[in-house]
Amino acid sequence: MKKANTDFEILPILASRWSPRVFTNDVIKEEELRTMFEAGRWAASSNNLQPWLIIWGIKGTSAFDRIFDCLDEFNQSWAKNAQALFLGGYKKTNDDGKESFHALHDLGLFMGNVSAQAQHMDIALHQMAGVDYKKAMSEFNVPDNYHIATGIAVGYYGGDIEKLPEDLQEEETKTRSRKNQNSFTFNGDFNENIFKGE
Repeated sequence: MKKANTDFEILPILASRWSPRVFTNDVIKEEELRTMFEAGRWAASSNNLQPWLIIWGIKGTSAFDRIFDCLDEFNQSWAKNAQALFLGGYKKTNDDGKESFHALHDLGLFMGNVSAQAQHMDIALHQMAGVDYKKAMSEFNVPDNYHIATGIAVGYYGGDIEKLPEDLQEEETKTRSRKNQNSFTFNGDFNENIFKGE
C-alpha cells in the first residue's frame, strides 16, 4: 500500500487510496460492485438529477471484453490485469432538454463515493481518460445526449508488477506526490502564475 505523505491529517481511507495498474487474481463479485454502486448512488447531485451512468463487466464476460476493446492501446497494455472494468458517463441534458452544466461534476462525486467505498473494501480503482468514447457509445447503444467520459479498472491491491510492461513497473513503485495546496487554493484573487508554479 502506498500511503500519501499528507501535510494535514486526513481520513486514513483517503490517505491510503491510490491507482495501481496491476491487481491480484482475486475475483471481483457482482455483489461487491453493487455495494460500490450503492455508495455512488447516494452522492450529492445538482437538482438531484443523478445524471451518471455506469456500464460494467467482470473479467471473463462479454461485457468486460467489449469495454476493454474501447480502451486505447496504452491502457489495454495494463488494464487486462483488472478483474472488472467500468465505463463512466453522464447525461448531457436535463429533462427539459437544456444543457446540464453540472453533470460531469456529479459523475465525479459519484465516482468519489465509489472510490471511498472500494477503498473500505480493500479494492483499488484506476480511472482512465484513454477511452474511445465514440466507439464505446456505439458499442453500448448510448444516445448522443449522453457522454462516456472515463474508463475504470477494478481489482484488489497487491498484484505482481512483473505483469506490467517495464516502463510501467517503475511508475507502480514511485512515491505518490501532489501539488502543494498553495498552488491551487486562493483566499482572494486567483493568480495564474502561482497556479502554473511559476
